[in-house]
Amino acid sequence: MFNLVFENNTNYEIDLTKVQEIGEYLKLSEIELILTNNQEIHEINLTARGFDKPTDVLSFPYLEMPNTPLGSVVISYDFLEQYSKEYNNSIEEEFVLLFIHGVLHILGYDHEVDNGEQRLKEEEIINHFNLPKSLIIRNS
Repeated sequence: MFNLVFENNTNYEIDLTKVQEIGEYLKLSEIELILTNNQEIHEINLTARGFDKPTDVLSFPYLEMPNTPLGSVVISYDFLEQYSKEYNNSIEEEFVLLFIHGVLHILGYDHEVDNGEQRLKEEEIINHFNLPKSLIIRNS
């Protein structure tokens, strides 16, 4: 059974139903999910990755240990607003797309070096849940 540990550092109330369903679909154990703003994700990106800029989503896989989450996904609400306007989707749809992207990185997928495996897995999940196209699919 999938356990979602959610931390909302914004004033936006978000529906986690689809995230929960996707976690079950992927047979995940536990994920920490943080919704924040560009300022905080910028700080995390600089500290953890050395990139001095905000980003839409960050993923941090954890070492496999009993009773610990698989990892953390951090999403910027500011990017959700931007993408929802740009692609004419709801904020929740963009949230779910970034969650999928982040979780797949935790599971070992990496679109920057793989041969399209992450794109295909995202497409499978998106089609299964009847979601709009993700960033990888939109940009390919």
